[in-house]
Amino acid sequence: MKKDITIAEAQEQVDEWIKTIGVRYFNELTNMTILTEEVGELARIMARKYGEQSFKESDKNADLGDEMADVLWVLICLANQTGVNLTEALKKNIEKKTKRDKDRHKDNEKLS
Repeated sequence: MKKDITIAEAQEQVDEWIKTIGVRYFNELTNMTILTEEVGELARIMARKYGEQSFKESDKNADLGDEMADVLWVLICLANQTGVNLTEALKKNIEKKTKRDKDRHKDNEKLS
């Protein structure tokens, strides 16, 4: 059984893959566009699996996890290119949300 990888390890593995197999990173704007495309592909599957749209024949074998991994891959590429440590960014983001939303969701009648 393979061990889970950390976010930092994922950033390292993507960087190594890009440099050895992918030749080089696409530029940041190209990767931003690719990220948008990948999110759209994920949205398409979500709309069909959990929403009201019906599956097209070409969508029937789509793998939700693979689509999410595609989004994560390009996001990691962008983080690597722009010098963002995603582990630290996520920690800070969780702290920010915890402080900001400490009572917000508990007090939301829509969530009761």
